[in-house]
Amino acid sequence: MKDKKGPFVKDRQRWIRRILCLGLLSLPWLAQAESPAVIIGERPALEQHMDQEQIEYGKIQLRKLIDHGQRLFDARFNVLDGQGRPASTGTGAPRSPHQPAFVRTSAPDANSCAGCHNQAGSGGGGDFVANVFVLAQALDPVTFSTAPEFSNERNTLGMFGSGAIEMLAREMSFELIAIREAATAAAATSGVPVTSQLLAKGVDFGQVTVMPDGKVDPSAIEGVDWDLIIKPFHQKGAVVSLREFTNNAMNHHHGMQSVERFGQGLDPDLDGVFDELSVGDITAATIFQASLAVPGPVESPYPERRHAALRGEALFEDIGCGSCHRPTLALASSQFSEPNPFNPPGNLRPGDVEHLLVFDLAEGVRGRNLKRTAGGGALVHAFTDLKRHNLNDAELDHFDNELIAQGTLAGFANPGDFTVANQPRPTGEFLTRKLWDVGDSAPYGHRGDLTTLTQAIHFHGGQARSQRDAFFDLPSGEQAAIIEFMMSLRASPLP
Repeated sequence: MKDKKGPFVKDRQRWIRRILCLGLLSLPWLAQAESPAVIIGERPALEQHMDQEQIEYGKIQLRKLIDHGQRLFDARFNVLDGQGRPASTGTGAPRSPHQPAFVRTSAPDANSCAGCHNQAGSGGGGDFVANVFVLAQALDPVTFSTAPEFSNERNTLGMFGSGAIEMLAREMSFELIAIREAATAAAATSGVPVTSQLLAKGVDFGQVTVMPDGKVDPSAIEGVDWDLIIKPFHQKGAVVSLREFTNNAMNHHHGMQSVERFGQGLDPDLDGVFDELSVGDITAATIFQASLAVPGPVESPYPERRHAALRGEALFEDIGCGSCHRPTLALASSQFSEPNPFNPPGNLRPGDVEHLLVFDLAEGVRGRNLKRTAGGGALVHAFTDLKRHNLNDAELDHFDNELIAQGTLAGFANPGDFTVANQPRPTGEFLTRKLWDVGDSAPYGHRGDLTTLTQAIHFHGGQARSQRDAFFDLPSGEQAAIIEFMMSLRASPLP
């Protein structure tokens, strides 16, 4: 029978086998070990992998776990790690092994996570040159075009404070789902449809109506998928957790497949390397990102700028910017737990582990910490409502440039649960941008094509049109004060 593996794959596998025979690549690096073998010469960027069972039973200190996660985040992967995916797409679908080692538009498109996430340090945002072409990773054959009919070009966002963001999203999801379940019970008891307001931490997500048979009318749900699960990652609000984000990105951008997503003892991309990332590796990378420092205000050494920032903070609220860029959302608990109960299939879930990994976000593991509140809670000053909004209208439509829908509004739920047909996520809606690191996260806009904050404000139409107009109605000095306030919100100290 004819060998279905292409010449690229066969040559690559033959080369890796030769390295194995030479003793340059040996088994001990595949699992956490007390005394790992020392490899001489060519070696993978990640020489040791983390064991999930040791993590669950507390045998790995949090600091050591975070350090391993950062090594993984910063690692510049190579073919000995399993970098590249010659016989699979970025979604994991098999294909003929013709994928080049690197394709800037369709991926693999990066050597390391930190290659794009680097502003203000590892885990931050990226310049325009680090833009990602969302959904291009699924294309077969690969496209070299950046045209919008092939993908959605988006800027790399910073991950600072993302542990708090994930926990806010979880708590808000539980609130919204509880409202729907209460409406479901009431409709079943009364025999008539029940409509309830969807409020989570004071953010209005519209209304949900439940029929007596349990079907949901989602037509009045606003700014969130119909399953009512807040997905705080990706600018479209499409990814539930840091873990899902990490599993996706490792395969999409680097061609590194995780065991939990692709299975144990397998080589799904036919590159000659099996079990490229362990379950423990993904846990470590997740915890590294969850523990990144919380951004916030940094005082300028210049009194004039400090005074302007204070004035600008008040004006920011006066003109209504805080209605979407909410300065503060409160966490009921400052504890971060892993894995996320809302993780979709292909990602570790609570039922897959014996013990959850838990640590306190208010302890300031890696720098600035959250402010505690009574009862074990904390305040998150992220300047977002974690809701999708449409900032486009007939005159201002800069943020309506995407052509391809990223997923559907039904989320993870069965489309049959709803009274209307499933629909794609609106291309013109994006999550409210977190502003707590805006002072060092330029460029702006979902595509990163706006170089100043004033430009970004200028293009706020649609649901933010009144706030945008109020800003430009202010005297120039007061506009400058608002910008100064925003520039004081940073993920790093001033240089």
